[in-house]
Parts: sequence; structure tokens; C-alpha cells
Amino acid sequence: MNLKSLWQPHHPVFWLMVVFNILSSVCAWALRNMALPYPVMLLIGLVALCNVAGGLWCAWLLLQKKRP
Repeated sequence: MNLKSLWQPHHPVFWLMVVFNILSSVCAWALRNMALPYPVMLLIGLVALCNVAGGLWCAWLLLQKKRP
């Protein structure tokens, strides 16, 4: 497995992975720094976990593709 294959800015999946990771970070920041009601915290936590799963899926796709 070559980690250099994650860096593919010409590939749309790379940018999708970046967006998923940024959204996960924003959700984690909101959970840590904002006083939110419990149901909202659960919803944001679920969204953060879905974003992590999406980012991992995109990373897996990039690792499976051969670099041009």
C-alpha cells in the first residue's frame, strides 16, 4: 500500500475525502465548544461519524486506484 496514492488532486474523490474530513472536524469542534441540547449533540455526533466513514471510504477508493 502506497500512501502517496492518497494525494490525487486531479481526482474528484480526493476532494470529496477532503470535504468529509473538514466536515468531521467542524462537527467535532461544535460538539466540544458549543452548549447544545442532547438530541442536537446526538445528531451532530452521528453526522460526524458518517463523515468519518465517508472519508475512509474515499481514502480506500484512492488507495485502490493506480496513479496515472
